[in-house]
Amino acid sequence: MKKSVFAAVMMTAMGLAAAAPAMAYEAGDWLVRGRVINVNPNDDSGNLYIGGVSTGSEGVKVDDDTVPELDITYMLSRNWGVELILGYSEHTVKAHKTWSALGDVIDSKVLPPTLTLQYHFLPDSTIRPYVGVGVNYTYFFDEEVAGSVLDIPGAKVKLDSSWGLAAQAGVDIAINQDWFVNMDVKYIDIDTEAHFSGTPVGSAKITADIDPFVWGIGIGRRF
Repeated sequence: MKKSVFAAVMMTAMGLAAAAPAMAYEAGDWLVRGRVINVNPNDDSGNLYIGGVSTGSEGVKVDDDTVPELDITYMLSRNWGVELILGYSEHTVKAHKTWSALGDVIDSKVLPPTLTLQYHFLPDSTIRPYVGVGVNYTYFFDEEVAGSVLDIPGAKVKLDSSWGLAAQAGVDIAINQDWFVNMDVKYIDIDTEAHFSGTPVGSAKITADIDPFVWGIGIGRRF
């Protein structure tokens, strides 16, 4: 589904680009993009600990979310830019495998500001691919114990914040001298621990590698 949407947008954008004048990026340019993104966790649940003792089994999976995103790039030169990516998503964490009977276990909002250094390959072209690498900080907030099993009065959960690397690849396709269509994919390294208290199983901890792919389509403007 994501590939077919990307392909359709790419074909339309390339048709527009064929008739668009070239717009050269210059040092000092600001590129502001608005995207619709799908945050798709590539999760690998770690161990589940109850009362500080390892159960030796995996515990959870994380659902995806589609949300708006804003990013701002400052061009250091005609080829190099620095991008700040802003947005937040909401996710439900579900128990699986050995613990699937628990159903939903956590609802949380996620704020993952990401800073990347980009290289733009063709600064004079109407079709401008780029790659980037950088760092991500993920902050989890408004966490709540979810589901009919663990969510009892007094039950609480806290997710640890995460620092990790980020990588991206994308393309800007000119519509005119200032406006362009953008397609982008990012991979973000996010590792966290969920700490439960006051649940029917007492104190518990789950480690998880969320590591999402973030697929984005949007429109941007050069200033």
